Amino acid sequence: MDAELVRAWVEGWVVSRGAAPPVAEPWGLTVDVGLAGHVTRHVLTDADEALVGKLTETATAPGIWLKVFLPRQTVAPWVAPGWRFGDDGFLMSARLHPAAAEVPAGYRTRAWTRDGVTRVLVLTRDGAFAARGQVAVPGPGRAAVVDQVETSAAHRRRGLGSLVMRTLGNAAVAAGSSGAVLAATAEGRALYASLGWRTRGPLTSLIREVPPETQGARM
Repeated sequence: MDAELVRAWVEGWVVSRGAAPPVAEPWGLTVDVGLAGHVTRHVLTDADEALVGKLTETATAPGIWLKVFLPRQTVAPWVAPGWRFGDDGFLMSARLHPAAAEVPAGYRTRAWTRDGVTRVLVLTRDGAFAARGQVAVPGPGRAAVVDQVETSAAHRRRGLGSLVMRTLGNAAVAAGSSGAVLAATAEGRALYASLGWRTRGPLTSLIREVPPETQGARM
């Protein structure tokens, strides 16, 4: 995986989520997220069997995540006990250009920007949630990172995902970005590809679970 692309994704992701600045490691980057189920994440830019085996053996605190740019089936035999896989994902990138973002009949949008993050909310006319997304721009000329794009199940296949993506892309262009990166789910990948995004590689998530004895002690 392209180390610069990964770094661009991580730098934008921490802005989007309000996480701590990334810390460089010999094998990639570490980010303190600060959530109970997602305390810290280690992003491995060039993972192999020895590295994944070592980290999964030594990182034993619940809530640690590993992000590996290899397929799940490749990584699975390397992982020590006590870890589970998150949903399969993909790292994607795109060049950004201004695009028409027409709101379908029956919906309205609201967008706002704070601390380098632009959020877009799509509502029905009566104010019900329909879709959302956000984009972080770490600085002028830096890659934008699209994040947390979601469409309500009741409002899918109505063009709202495309509306959100185009609106976010326009906001990033206005902020000085010419390119963008995102982490896609398997479900979202088709939408992004239809809008010109390119898949750069698989993205596998590993999550350190709470040991059973710890779970029992909390009950």
